[in-house]
Amino acid sequence: MLQTLGSIFNTLFANPILNVLVLISDFLRSFGIMGSFGFAIISVTVIIRAALHPFFQKQIKTAQVMKDLKPKLDVLQKKYKKDPQKLQKEQLALYQKEGINPASGCLFAVVQIPLIYGLFQVLRFILEVDKDGTLVTRINERLYHPGLFIQSIDPNFFVYNLGLSPQLGATWYYYAIPVITSGLQFLQSKVTLSQNPMTDVSAISQIEDEKKGSKKKESSTSEEFQKAMNTQMKYFFPVMIGYFSFSLPIGISLYWNTFSIFSIVQHYISKNKADKLKKV
Repeated sequence: MLQTLGSIFNTLFANPILNVLVLISDFLRSFGIMGSFGFAIISVTVIIRAALHPFFQKQIKTAQVMKDLKPKLDVLQKKYKKDPQKLQKEQLALYQKEGINPASGCLFAVVQIPLIYGLFQVLRFILEVDKDGTLVTRINERLYHPGLFIQSIDPNFFVYNLGLSPQLGATWYYYAIPVITSGLQFLQSKVTLSQNPMTDVSAISQIEDEKKGSKKKESSTSEEFQKAMNTQMKYFFPVMIGYFSFSLPIGISLYWNTFSIFSIVQHYISKNKADKLKKV
């Protein structure tokens, strides 16, 4: 069963990503560009993130509407706190009236999982240590056309060997990679949480305090849970990614860092567009 699912996943996601990666790398190398494989990783990461942009925009739009509806939702929760079924019915009616589906805000996260995991699996496969000398053959077996077949893999990208981990590289510029990766992941988490109204619990609490004369009120269980999740996303996850990037090939860190930078830029662009619309 697992083998069948793995085969389906490779057919739908991993193999197409591998073919695009090799195609871009060959194209760049034909122009004599050094480090073509590294630039191919960057290109594929950007292509995937750009393809997911409509879902990202939907997430941001839903989050903004949910923020605007929060005062009305709070009124409903207070009014029907002893009648959960009635509360749910009234909330659904409010969502329908505003023309939104709260679950659609999660669509971006759901859609990106197989694509990002597919790229991750391809990089692990193509950058693995070639102990038995069959890696090139196994790569060619998954390529769609003989014109894409490779003779070898050049893992060099500037001063780095993309197939080496910082742990094996054992020089200061290799050790800098986990620090950079962890820092970018922290910045991405910070920007994402601060600009997403659905997760910006501190901003919501501040608005509520201002409305009530800055009087403290007990945080709800859901808010406490959200705060805990935000803390883990902001601090624990970057440390975990930094640890992984220390032991995994540099090529995977290149993908992580490209994805983080693109995400940060996307959020700033979306925020600027939203601010301009509010001023109109």
